[in-house]
Amino acid sequence: MQFFGGSSVVEIAPSPAAPPGTATGNNANMLYIFNRSGACLLYREWHRPLHTLDAQQDQKLMFGLLFSLRSFTAKMDPTSVDKGNLGVPLLPGQGCSFHSFRTNTYKLSLLESPSGIKVILITHPKTGDMREPLRYIYNIYVEYVAKNPLYVPGTPIKCELFNTNLDQYVKTLI
Repeated sequence: MQFFGGSSVVEIAPSPAAPPGTATGNNANMLYIFNRSGACLLYREWHRPLHTLDAQQDQKLMFGLLFSLRSFTAKMDPTSVDKGNLGVPLLPGQGCSFHSFRTNTYKLSLLESPSGIKVILITHPKTGDMREPLRYIYNIYVEYVAKNPLYVPGTPIKCELFNTNLDQYVKTLI
């Protein structure tokens, strides 16, 4: 597993080779978008070979994992003097800048906006830095969801323009 935050990288297990037919290894498997309070606004999957949990349990576990990792990286940040209490929610922009980790089967990449929107992309472990694609997905979200006067904040995203643009962009990643 690799943790990326600030300038330190710790590797525990090697990653497998990219799957056949993918020159870059940019296989988008799953995408989550959470709001500040942990409600899942969007869940999409493209390549998920094994379904072990129902969608609601999976979303709760993913948000809990991100909350824990973010708190952990903030406490381990060597540049911050004020550590606070472990487990206390941090405001966006506080603490260490955690943006991805890698296991031997997947890579999780995270973008957290100043408004607390979290965009999570699960890809193949050989995938490179996904911060720019995550920013692009967030920009699609802002353009078609956040600026939409008919969208009720905190509800699942059902905007067709957003879904169409998201699918077109993800096809370029796969």
